Amino acid sequence: MPTSLVIVESPAKARTISRFLGGDYIVESSIGHIRDLPRNASEVPAAYKSESWASLGVNPDDGFKPLYVVTARDQVRRLRSLVQTADQLYLATDEDREGEAIAWHLLEVLSPRIPVHRMVFHEITAAAIRAAIESPRELDRRLVDAQEARRIFDRLYGYEVSPVLWRKVAPRLSAGRVQSVANRLIVERERERMAFRAAQFWSITATLEPGAESNGRSDAAVPTDVSGRFDVALVELDGSRVATGRDFDRGGELRSDGTVVLDAPAATTLAEAMSGERFAVISRESKPYRRRPAAPFITSTLQQAAGARLGFSASRTMAAAQRLYENGRITYMRTDSTTLSDQALDAARIVIANRYGAQNLPPKPRIYTRKVKNAQEAHEAIRPAGENWPAPGGVTDLGGDAARLYDLVWQRTVASQMIDATGETVTIRLAGTAQCELVVRVAEPRTGADGHRVELSAAGTVVRSPGFRLVYAPAPGADEEPERILPDLDEGGSATAVAVEPAEHRTSPPARFTEASLVRRLEELGVGRPSTYASIIETIQSRGYVWKKGSSLVPAFTAFATVGLMEQHFERLVDYALTARMEEDLDEIASGERDAQPWLTDFYFGDGDDESSRGLRYLVSDDRLSEIDPAEINSIPIGVDADGTEVVARVGRFGPYLRRGDATRPLPDDLAPDELTIERALELLAEPTERILGTDPETGLDIIVRPGRYGPYVSVGRPDETDERPRTASLLTGMAPESVSLDEATKLLSLPRTVGVDPADGAEIVVRNGRYGAYLTKEATSETSAENRSLESEEQLFTLTLDEALALLAQPRRRRGQPAASAGREVGTDPDSGKPIVLRDGRFGPYVTDGEYNASLRQGDEADSLTVERAAELLAVRRAKGPATKRSPRRKQAAKKKSPAKKSAAKKSAAKKKSVRKKASGTTAARKKAPPKRV
Repeated sequence: MPTSLVIVESPAKARTISRFLGGDYIVESSIGHIRDLPRNASEVPAAYKSESWASLGVNPDDGFKPLYVVTARDQVRRLRSLVQTADQLYLATDEDREGEAIAWHLLEVLSPRIPVHRMVFHEITAAAIRAAIESPRELDRRLVDAQEARRIFDRLYGYEVSPVLWRKVAPRLSAGRVQSVANRLIVERERERMAFRAAQFWSITATLEPGAESNGRSDAAVPTDVSGRFDVALVELDGSRVATGRDFDRGGELRSDGTVVLDAPAATTLAEAMSGERFAVISRESKPYRRRPAAPFITSTLQQAAGARLGFSASRTMAAAQRLYENGRITYMRTDSTTLSDQALDAARIVIANRYGAQNLPPKPRIYTRKVKNAQEAHEAIRPAGENWPAPGGVTDLGGDAARLYDLVWQRTVASQMIDATGETVTIRLAGTAQCELVVRVAEPRTGADGHRVELSAAGTVVRSPGFRLVYAPAPGADEEPERILPDLDEGGSATAVAVEPAEHRTSPPARFTEASLVRRLEELGVGRPSTYASIIETIQSRGYVWKKGSSLVPAFTAFATVGLMEQHFERLVDYALTARMEEDLDEIASGERDAQPWLTDFYFGDGDDESSRGLRYLVSDDRLSEIDPAEINSIPIGVDADGTEVVARVGRFGPYLRRGDATRPLPDDLAPDELTIERALELLAEPTERILGTDPETGLDIIVRPGRYGPYVSVGRPDETDERPRTASLLTGMAPESVSLDEATKLLSLPRTVGVDPADGAEIVVRNGRYGAYLTKEATSETSAENRSLESEEQLFTLTLDEALALLAQPRRRRGQPAASAGREVGTDPDSGKPIVLRDGRFGPYVTDGEYNASLRQGDEADSLTVERAAELLAVRRAKGPATKRSPRRKQAAKKKSPAKKSAAKKSAAKKKSVRKKASGTTAARKKAPPKRV
């Protein structure tokens, strides 16, 4: 019986599509990319290990030929066996560059001898799948070229620049085309905050109640409360404008001399005098208000709105969107297009007519256009899939996150096809007199019997026809702003101050980026693609460049050092315009207007001899890198003390620290850079210094007690006295740095202590003092995995016997100091899985779990104050990565014991080097000479 094989990227997508196709189709997943550039030296084929370019995975001197290796061997074997039994092959990967590249790699690796079709769709519904089956298209080799050019560009950027960071800043750092720019944005904002100086001022807000004689219209909008009361602000005093935050510069200085700055006594006195006074409406300015609904979601606006309205991170948003798409609930979620299909327009108009009335339906559908040159994801906007859309609250089987995100997509899509919200934009100004004595700086000070003339103002909107706001009202922090609703007062009316409140203010520094605002800024600059923003934000957090404080992204001092290095020595690589132009270049490659090889040549080799025209190879050359002074790069100026000595924050091998002259102090992990003022730095430097307890007889080095990032500790020597990391041990609970003795320090330094060997399997048992308390470990063997248990007390570090250790290992694992029944603290319910989220202590620190996935807490997360929203976010990011792959101890041992390949095999491989290389590299030129079968 004829059988067709359909290959998609993910198992979830395969399961959904298989429901729409009959028994004549087998739907299988490639599980993402089946082939990629080698990630490390172990993945480089033996025939290429001697090549100087092998570590890059790309040969820049031979037309930038890539070296591809199969990364999913087991799945490839399965797909090959299925191809052998199929009559035709449908490649149904996504319609973007990555999806097109996956399809091409499948063709290259599977080498099918059956008819091949490229099948594309933007929603997983029965109608869309059938239409795609009936109307296949050819593989777009231009999209493949653009994806390959981007992949090679990113590989060269990351693999050439990252080692510079390792040498000049710290190990295990990484550089990337978009992540480095994102880091720069976050660091620049923090620099502004560090340079900011706050100014203090007072304001007065009055609550007014319209008088009975006010001639408001009968069709007035609903006021802010049932009594008609509304709030106004004091804006003018005796003819001078009252200062607000925008009247001060970032240095805390007043911009204009003709502005009144209220202090506490003046504001309090004036508020008391205004209370109960009647104020006349001296002006009412209005103009027609019309607000058009926002366009349907694209990837970036979905991430921004989900962050503002639902509190989702970018990764959490995309994980929920992926689930909705793969289950046929929304259209493809990686798109730059705001266009809706005719089917979607018809469906939206039916929903509006049935639920909100024909009066809220415009005469013809709204068409949204967005100027994105050759948009990579050229489908339609993100919307509910199909033509019958479940109403909000109707998607409950996919978990809380997916359901809430679906409702948001539904609301935005329906609202985009409704009529405008209309009304009036109104500014009301009132005036009155305050009888009091004031001493304030004004342009024309006046006092006396007439009192002080005060003017109050309020601005807002009188909405008469809500239109789309019935479905999707504006929200702060998204891509729109909320509006105030005012009573409908006319000039000549009056209102009485029923409450007057003075308030103290300090000007605020520029707000840190949140994930939503960073996405918006990257999109404004044209840096990267919206589909990559979630992974970029995740990368800069996991690499330790950025940590979260609430929803704000805070740069670590390591980010300051790396951004400083990039700005000074690799300015072109973090130039916003250059990174944005690259996206345009890739679009031109995808459209056939540009060739990839000359483009890569310009980037890597340069197009001239002057400094600004030279390429990446020159920038990372040893001669040029010798000019970079690590001490300068890793120093962040903080200020100078009273003696004129400079205080700097430094990034060292063991974390950031302060330096003033020869004095150093480690910096706390939770200290944000803008909080490290010169005053705070001097406080840290004034804390007790290290204390020498004695001399270590083995090394002759001092045994010292000193402050550390995680608390005081004892050390044999100092970090700069030896090439190796000094032997250290944290103080136990109750030990104080000023009173710890040499004997106690020696006892601590004897840890970890070997308790003995388990007679059952010969595994060694060791007790240790970790960051989160005392514990024991039992090493892994060929038959068993490693185990650990928390100790009941720190004293057991020195007294625990082998029998006691074996008894402890025989017990079920449990939290330190808790009975076995208590497995952690329940934080709340995961909105995605519906399972309880539990906070636990683990071997490597606290983590949260829903029973299926575990996610470690990150820098800035406090276990005691962890919220269910933050816990759900951590789990959503972990869940998006999929289940962890596990290897048994026996397989690990077998892998280690594998004998190296014989020399004859290596020679044989080398002899076939030319043919292997041609097949593995798959360059554009090679592809054009030997095109695949019809697709």
